[in-house]
Amino acid sequence: MLDSFHAAIKAADPAQIVSRFLPDLADISGHVFVVGAGKASAAMALAVEKNWPEDKALNGIVITRYGCGLSTHRLEIFEAGHPVPDEKSVYTTQRILEQVKQLTENDLLLCLFSGGGSSLLSLPSDGISLADLQTMTRQLLQCGAKIQEINTVRKHLSRILGGQLAAASHAPVLTLMISDVTGDDPTHIASGPCTPDPTYFSDALEILKRYQLNAPQNIRNKLIAGVQGQVRETPKPGSSIFKHVKNYVIASAHLSLTAAKKYLQDNLFNVLVLGDTVTGEAREVAKVYAALIKEIRHYPDLLKPPAALLSGGETTVTVKGQGRGGRNTEFLLALLIELNGLSDVYALACDTDGIDGSEENAGAIITPSSLSRAQKKGLQADEFLTNNDAYSFFEQLGDLVVTGPTYTNVNDYRVILIV
Repeated sequence: MLDSFHAAIKAADPAQIVSRFLPDLADISGHVFVVGAGKASAAMALAVEKNWPEDKALNGIVITRYGCGLSTHRLEIFEAGHPVPDEKSVYTTQRILEQVKQLTENDLLLCLFSGGGSSLLSLPSDGISLADLQTMTRQLLQCGAKIQEINTVRKHLSRILGGQLAAASHAPVLTLMISDVTGDDPTHIASGPCTPDPTYFSDALEILKRYQLNAPQNIRNKLIAGVQGQVRETPKPGSSIFKHVKNYVIASAHLSLTAAKKYLQDNLFNVLVLGDTVTGEAREVAKVYAALIKEIRHYPDLLKPPAALLSGGETTVTVKGQGRGGRNTEFLLALLIELNGLSDVYALACDTDGIDGSEENAGAIITPSSLSRAQKKGLQADEFLTNNDAYSFFEQLGDLVVTGPTYTNVNDYRVILIV
């Protein structure tokens, strides 16, 4: 399971991918300015540096998550807050916007975006404080909203997301993206700083109502003003702003699942890929997977063991308890409860960026003995699930998967082995 996870990560390694998408410098009479944001942005920046001619000028500013920085010589890399933005996010983003506004039509803006870029590239719109944005972000992350919904709100509280970075540039724009969102729609990768935004202030306001969020008054006022036409909308599809913008998704969950599938097939597993767009509440998705596993165990003709089920995507967790953990450990804990000690079934669920939620683990594993080992330790799995405390459960079992930063991010990876 761990080796298949590493095969998935390798397939999304910026060092192996970025060089194929770099611009032809013969077409650029001015200079190239690089902007990056996301958990993979430092690795993408390093890949640009290593493949850039020594005699060609290169400079830029890249923001990544604390602990995900790398050493570069020509590009500045800063670390900032994720998933909640902080002062460094705002300061560095302000510097980026100021530099981009100075570019001319003879220059090139080269953007490197990946998952996590939405919070790292933070510049609140007028009248909204960083504290307001932090409060709103925490509420959105805990209410069970989809990432597309979260990003819809973020775009309308920002001066740089939702196509506004491209709008600030007089230079042509080339954007390379590593996708961590289901469907790989560029408008939702890092909240689409250089892509058209098909959403509106009214959509953002509706999301607050849908999840009954107690947003700061300044944020409510901003969204209402936008609905009333008192605040300019984000650039929309068809806008002339994007005439000289090119966006490329260079890595995705689908490509990583394909690599993992090949690895498992080479090791004689019969593999079924359940898709790279799995969404929904983590514990509810686990119930569906448990039902499928039981069906295969009872009727092996459906998928003859040794079998592997693979999937990607991004589940959600509605936080009601006081515990620790991310969506991958919550999925596994719910799956463990549903399987109830079923023999010959193993599972791993990890985030490809090496960080499940806000903890230091990528995810965890379960084995046929996990439930009995937990019971011997006096751990009641259902109590930990109720408290959203999957991290503590797997920590006490010694079954966390800790990889450290992977310097890429193509969302979650799940593998279930039926042997």
